[in-house]
Amino acid sequence: MAEIIQSKKALAVNPLKVSQPVGASLAFLGLNRSLPLMHGSQGCTAFGKVFFVRHFREPIPLQTTAMDQVSSIMGADENVVEALRTLSEKSRPEIIGLVTTGLSETQGTDIQRSLKEFRAAYPEFAGVAVVPVNTPDYLGCLESGYALALEALLRTLVPASDCAGRRPRQVNVLASAMLTPGDIEAIKEWIEAFGLRPVVVPDIADSLDGHLVEAEFSSLTIGGTPRAEIEAMGESTATLVIGPSLARAADLLHELTGVPDYRFAGLMGLDDCDAFTQALASISGQPVPARIERQRAQLQDAMVDSHFMLGFARIALAADPDLLGMQVRFLRGMGAEIVAAVSPHRHDSLAGLAIEQVVVGDLEDMEKAARAGGAQLVIANSHAADTARRLGLPLLRAGFPQYDLVGGYARGWVGYCGSRQALFDLANLMLGQHHELEAYHSRYWADDRDGVGQRHVVASTAAGLVH
Repeated sequence: MAEIIQSKKALAVNPLKVSQPVGASLAFLGLNRSLPLMHGSQGCTAFGKVFFVRHFREPIPLQTTAMDQVSSIMGADENVVEALRTLSEKSRPEIIGLVTTGLSETQGTDIQRSLKEFRAAYPEFAGVAVVPVNTPDYLGCLESGYALALEALLRTLVPASDCAGRRPRQVNVLASAMLTPGDIEAIKEWIEAFGLRPVVVPDIADSLDGHLVEAEFSSLTIGGTPRAEIEAMGESTATLVIGPSLARAADLLHELTGVPDYRFAGLMGLDDCDAFTQALASISGQPVPARIERQRAQLQDAMVDSHFMLGFARIALAADPDLLGMQVRFLRGMGAEIVAAVSPHRHDSLAGLAIEQVVVGDLEDMEKAARAGGAQLVIANSHAADTARRLGLPLLRAGFPQYDLVGGYARGWVGYCGSRQALFDLANLMLGQHHELEAYHSRYWADDRDGVGQRHVVASTAAGLVH
């Protein structure tokens, strides 16, 4: 059991966390013909959009209610109603994610009331689903905002029903914020290998995987989970929940639909992958495909190959709770020692990790712990690049955002193949830290002044020969 230590600093010296509104917006970006609307100032939205564009290197549809000094004091309900009217009229989205920010929460906004006013004033837009979610950015982190958005989405769009199993080959997948588009793609292929049809919510592998389309511009998301698929989640035969942060969303979906669920803390490493594979075999009633068996054998071989590099390796981690927990279990399974584990947000799942302590803090806390513990490697997002440089250690980038390299969003971490590649990358970074010793040159070897080569000087003494 890990001891959870709350940092007592009055401010974040080197911030690690990404805000809740950004996390909630990420969830809505994984839905088809969707549009996140941040209720706050233009700067709040612009700040989040910069992170998205630099991470995914794609145009990101993100709108704002543009609160100013007057509306921040006198009230901004009109901003919300007018923004919803304008977007519904011009863009015709299927889903609008109405996300609050620190400014609107501090102002005391009631987005539920604003939504009622919009519905009463503009009944012609009843077909546009509006999902309101309170995500103050002075609380939580990207992961918690994402989870809150997913709960609000299910509560708004999934009707209460008792039709579980009507679609016997369909399975729901509630995907944590820790999963990349590459991860989601691997998970879908994993499920399809058993003859099942996954409905991933949200599906950022379909909307943010980085692919060229014919349309020159779109004010809405292109790709992602269709609204109709979300509304039919109650007819699935099972739900696969990936990530402890989505426990409340899973409880809500089960309460609404009665669809049985299988919950996984992560999908890295042999134990996690075996549990997921066994669940799929049980749901589908089919044996494990030969391709999956071979991938498992490849991971086992990679574990043997990298054991001597990763066994007792001292690693510093900084990430949101779901990703931190998955990485800790994976690395501990390879015999690595976690000398620093820092999360920007406290979650109950952190207490169950098999390490000494987890600090709820920032990158300065990780830097101090890494230096004290003699860390050899850092795993964190791009915010930790300067930290790793000061420590003189290699950085394996994981999480959001990754803005100082290309393709980080597309990388797959989960599954047998993703775990195998992670082992290779970790082992190579560790090998890069161990330089070969410089060749020893005896002082009795001297340069040949004539430039012919080397000459061996032999000094004779009364006691014998000295080379």
